[in-house]
Amino acid sequence: MGRYVARRLLQMIPVFIGSTLLIFSMMYALPGDPVAALYGEKKPDPAQIAAIKHQLGMDLPLWHQYWNYLTGLFQGDFGTQIATQRPVAEVIEQAFPVTIRLTLFAFVFTVVVGVLLGMVSGLFADKAFDRIVLIFTLLLISIPSFVLGYLFQYLFAFQLDWLTPTVQDSRDIGQLMLPAIVLAALSLAYVTRLTRTSVAENLRADYIRTAIAKGLPRRRVVGVHLLRNSLIPVVTFLGTDIGALMAGAVVTEGIFNVHGVGNTIFEALNRREGSTVVGIATLIVIVYLVASLLVDLLYAVLDPRIRYD
Repeated sequence: MGRYVARRLLQMIPVFIGSTLLIFSMMYALPGDPVAALYGEKKPDPAQIAAIKHQLGMDLPLWHQYWNYLTGLFQGDFGTQIATQRPVAEVIEQAFPVTIRLTLFAFVFTVVVGVLLGMVSGLFADKAFDRIVLIFTLLLISIPSFVLGYLFQYLFAFQLDWLTPTVQDSRDIGQLMLPAIVLAALSLAYVTRLTRTSVAENLRADYIRTAIAKGLPRRRVVGVHLLRNSLIPVVTFLGTDIGALMAGAVVTEGIFNVHGVGNTIFEALNRREGSTVVGIATLIVIVYLVASLLVDLLYAVLDPRIRYD
């Protein structure tokens, strides 16, 4: 196990460098001058622009800027915002916990409701409940997240007055409920359909028929044998879905006025704040890589036949 983890960590290095270099290059290639944009309608002094760029290291070649970013990253330095002159690490420290709370809420909702719906639907495949679940999940997949967000906001906040339309306090779980459900909607649909398909397929497997023939209680057959093996493809999806939820928070946080990572990225893109976008994207890449490693290790827990040497 130890050698496998060490090997996977080494494999993460080129993936991390390649993904961050791609994001860094894309921000570098965007049109416009973020320093000149600070002056608004006024005509900026070329000498002042050159001085600011030299101070921030923006006059260096791309490879040199990226090297400076990587070396600073290992010291906890994500760069400096151009407009506010604040360290990007400070901006991330303020916004990241908000998105973490929202993402965890959405993730737990996806796992609990999605697996439960998929499990029941798979056990009663081709029955009325199964058809209702399939139609419901198809609707969630078909409706764009921003449409669903405004629809839920209109129904549950303005019409029924059950929840607040926007988030005033990101530490209040009740206020995060509505944006978390909207954020989780697409993942919920995929998890439900994936669980349903896996359960329905494993019900016809030989090991399930053998367990039933041995006289094992139905609760043990379903809860231990069937569910454990059916969750392997679901866990694979959920491992990558954590990062997808964080990235998808851009739209949801904008609709519900959540001041998290998504809202920060949106504002940074409008100002062409490359250092902020790259810093947040770097953290999301790390989340993806760590989640992928944890998923691989979790396979051995779900399936005892899997061993890592």
